[in-house]
Amino acid sequence: MKPQPKKPTLAINGGPKALTKDAGDIFKWPIVTKADENAVLDVLRRGAMSGTDITKHFEKEYADWMGMKFALGYCNGTESLRAAMWACGLGAGDEMICPSVTYWASCTAALTLGAAVNFAEILPDTLCIDPKDIEHRIGPRTKVIMVVHYCGYPCDMDPIMKIARKHKLKVIEDVSHAHGGRYKGKMLGTMGDIGAMSLMAGKSLAIGEAGIMVTNNRDLYERCVAYGHYERTGLPSNFNAVDRSIFNPALNKFAGLPLGGYKHRMNQTCSAMGREQLKHYDRRMAEIQAAMNRFWDLLDGVPGLKAHRPPANSKSTMGGWYAARGLYRAEELGGLSCEKFCAAVRAEGFGGCSPGANMPLHTHAVFHEADLFNMGKPTMISFGQRDVRQGPGSLPVAESIREIAYSIPWFKHDRPAIIKAHAQAYRKVAEHADEVR
Repeated sequence: MKPQPKKPTLAINGGPKALTKDAGDIFKWPIVTKADENAVLDVLRRGAMSGTDITKHFEKEYADWMGMKFALGYCNGTESLRAAMWACGLGAGDEMICPSVTYWASCTAALTLGAAVNFAEILPDTLCIDPKDIEHRIGPRTKVIMVVHYCGYPCDMDPIMKIARKHKLKVIEDVSHAHGGRYKGKMLGTMGDIGAMSLMAGKSLAIGEAGIMVTNNRDLYERCVAYGHYERTGLPSNFNAVDRSIFNPALNKFAGLPLGGYKHRMNQTCSAMGREQLKHYDRRMAEIQAAMNRFWDLLDGVPGLKAHRPPANSKSTMGGWYAARGLYRAEELGGLSCEKFCAAVRAEGFGGCSPGANMPLHTHAVFHEADLFNMGKPTMISFGQRDVRQGPGSLPVAESIREIAYSIPWFKHDRPAIIKAHAQAYRKVAEHADEVR
């Protein structure tokens, strides 16, 4: 008798799928209740969308939650980051250091201030900025270090802050991926000079198209108000009573007009929802953390797959675990590419598995060729900056992002059976990697 052909194990080769049951609402986010709906409807019915009364309550509650003195609401996270850059003194001819792998909002606004971005390398196990790749990039016009707690993982803040204080630089924390996360027990966004973050609908703390800034520095707060919150600088408007929150005489003379020419006010449908979401966030975040840690515990020891999370005894946490990723090590799976691994996982029934994360920014044409002000040369060098542009091969870890990281399920509820089934899909492919090759 002829030997029977071996039945395929992996779904990509015709075998049975690991995931066959409906996951239900385990991925649905945000959780919207009647309280959220009523809060938003109240704003709409009062025509109070452009006011600040509710936003000021939200800001106070958010600052208290983070243990900070000041918070300021924004129309989106991008503008909160731009304002933070300006408040920290970033201007024409200056430089800002930023990791290459991040969403563009972390740094692109620097160009609109006439500054250059000096991109730094990331660490392969955290996907965050490498503290050892910062100090040699500091020049006479460096003003700011932008750190990004990427995909929820806390940056190594101790050495970063030591470098910043040594060179008298401001540190901005982009917390858009890591609301409620902690570094050695300290809340992310509270260790730098200023924290800024998106609160858009896809984030772990999701309130709409909005953002927020936090700081303990009164001067930075006042500068942020003056830059884009004209209605808070002493001039009454149709929607807001006089709010004399700017006391610095150097800024107060500009009252009534935003110094940046921007309108940064948060729509109060967002701040109303934010007040409700914040009430439940710690509990919901804890459930997300339990679910995500369960997923990784089930994959502990699987070759090629490494958890993207801090060590358990570090007192550091992933917050709401936004844009969850895993770390991929092809050499442990016979050289199987991350792209082929992800394709095999998708075939098992989880369509959300893809290689990489944000593509490295240091090679993007915007930071090499874009002439934003029609000055006849790239904005990165238009204002007398050092030419810090970097080409392919200059940041090898960042450039390998599609080979060292991949997306995983972002569970919003801790439901063991569903989580186990998803973990099995990843385990199945890793343990049969030779079939994919």
